[in-house]
Amino acid sequence: MASHAVTLNDAQYEEQRDHRLLGFLFFLISDCIIFSSFIFTYLYLRSAAPVWPPPGVTPADLYMAGVNSIVLFGSGATMHFAMESFKHDKHLRFYWWMMATILLGSMFLGGQAIEYTNLIHENTLWTTSIYGSSFFSLTGLHGFHVFIGVCFLVVVLNQTLSGTYTKTRYFGLTAASLYWHFVDVIWVALFSILYVWR
Repeated sequence: MASHAVTLNDAQYEEQRDHRLLGFLFFLISDCIIFSSFIFTYLYLRSAAPVWPPPGVTPADLYMAGVNSIVLFGSGATMHFAMESFKHDKHLRFYWWMMATILLGSMFLGGQAIEYTNLIHENTLWTTSIYGSSFFSLTGLHGFHVFIGVCFLVVVLNQTLSGTYTKTRYFGLTAASLYWHFVDVIWVALFSILYVWR
């Protein structure tokens, strides 16, 4: 089925998909490979270490990471509602859901900055241990993706408000939504191996 249509109040949104969607999916797959390489490296280093984290190293705070995770997963829900609002021609709701997604994404980055500050004060640094280098590499790579995602959302929100997207052409919104959900899924894996599995 090449397209998906939603009809409500005589508004029919049917995206005309083309090679851009396939290209974007290949981009997400390549990004997934990068994250997988980092994750498998972390798992290898962890399995080779007699004690993890190494003695004298303060591990990341599970409680704070849990709160931050709720914020990020909440942004995935608001992104979904934003797309549904757009497809149902409810532009005011779309605007507020998108603003909520951008705000929650920014809050996640702020929470990560606080977490980094706390770890640095505890002398858990990128250069002091293999735990620190692997932790900051993984979470830093993900944080960079969240930052790019927030910028992406701001751009597509402005494009939507300026009338760039129509009922048949809104690939930018689709790409932003896919990217944001990808970031959420990656965080599930990182949260599980970095915080839950001690």
